[in-house]
Amino acid sequence: MARWRDTKQNKSNPKEDTSIKEKNIQIESSPLSTRLRAFLTDTFLITTPILYIVIYLIMGSGEAFSEDKIKGWSIILIVHLLLIIFFWFVKSQTPGLKAYQLKIVDTLSKGRISFIQSLIRYVATLFAVVSFFLIFLPFIRKDKKTFQDLISNTIIVPE
Repeated sequence: MARWRDTKQNKSNPKEDTSIKEKNIQIESSPLSTRLRAFLTDTFLITTPILYIVIYLIMGSGEAFSEDKIKGWSIILIVHLLLIIFFWFVKSQTPGLKAYQLKIVDTLSKGRISFIQSLIRYVATLFAVVSFFLIFLPFIRKDKKTFQDLISNTIIVPE
């Protein structure tokens, strides 16, 4: 009887309202300052050790590295690519993202990103770091998405 009365008086079930609202929620990306700190943390935790290992253990010395920079940087980028893609694809977060309680998710499904998305995001990140204009893209966008977020259809959100 109560159901009929609620329907007649245009009252709806609160459980139904929350499920409808949850489906339409837009996930906002984490603040730019937190994402930058996570990126810098990853640079020091992942990239710097790779750099030193390649220069001093694989190439032998700084002079050998400077003589064959293409080989050295190729090794660095390949190892870095494998590590970062592993962290993004398997764990949904790098050590820097984990330190700041962030994770990377698919924009549409809000779930784990695919291998292709992580590869596209990595290449887009390299391109954005090298490009001068693309670094400032999140500052002029209202949703604060970076170039790599737009290209790979991913977003970094709080955990």
